[in-house]
Amino acid sequence: MQSPSLRQLDIFAQMVAAGSVARCADMLGVTADDIARDIGSLEMRLGYRLFEDMSGTVRLTPAGRKTAQAMTLLSQDAPEDWDETAAPAQVPPAPPRQTIMLAAPAPIFGHFQEALSAFEAANEDIAITLDLQVQSVTDAAAALREGRADIAYFYALEEPAGFASRYGWSEPLSLYVGAAHPLAQADSVSRDDLAVTPMLALERHNPMRHIVEDALARGRVQLGAPVLESDDMFAVMTALRAGKGIFAAFGALARDLGRMDGIGRLPLDTQLPAIEVRQALGPRAAETPAVEALAEFLFL
Repeated sequence: MQSPSLRQLDIFAQMVAAGSVARCADMLGVTADDIARDIGSLEMRLGYRLFEDMSGTVRLTPAGRKTAQAMTLLSQDAPEDWDETAAPAQVPPAPPRQTIMLAAPAPIFGHFQEALSAFEAANEDIAITLDLQVQSVTDAAAALREGRADIAYFYALEEPAGFASRYGWSEPLSLYVGAAHPLAQADSVSRDDLAVTPMLALERHNPMRHIVEDALARGRVQLGAPVLESDDMFAVMTALRAGKGIFAAFGALARDLGRMDGIGRLPLDTQLPAIEVRQALGPRAAETPAVEALAEFLFL
């Protein structure tokens, strides 16, 4: 999973092991507020909750458990080694089940996590494993070709040429500023206004940044030079509220920003391109009815 910072993922792993915010803070030599801040920032980036409650003894949500299992950084921490307070008790070994590997950006998993749980509940002989590292059509094509995924979801601006996929839905791209920003009270914002306004951006290695920049370029929108490049969403929100620049977002992150006090969406005089979410299947999907069944079920 490339979008969240390594520090946030490490703290998530420590929280799973510690079982409480206070114990995790003590283990890492930081404050409980620091832990809560990083977990909250990670949940905002993913688009779903990882823990049921951050007070007292913590328990992973179903989505949190699947995320932990999918994280490469946690591969050395087998689920049976987790603190019992952080994860439900282990059940007796079950008969071998058919495994379907689903690759998708983490926020997309948040979109259909309930559907995945329902499919597994209705098909006890099938287990769904997640790979949250896929973002683009290049990622999806490689994962399917190399057998690392049976079903892949990815972001695109249009149907990719030479790669069979189908359209799932679109995520509108929006620009956000804080109430203190000079453009916050404008009735309409033009491309010229944007070109002279500093930008807040994710870090350069973050694939989500490249997707956003490609969409802006297609919409012939150019923002000013970045004054902040960070994957720490609390740092981004602080800079937004201080009026330091514009931040572009889509999907779960955009929805969360839209609910934040002191942050609003810019009323643009031109429509920005939407980011498509597309689904593709592996070359041997037709030989595996369960894969095709899950792919169809996620479209219901």
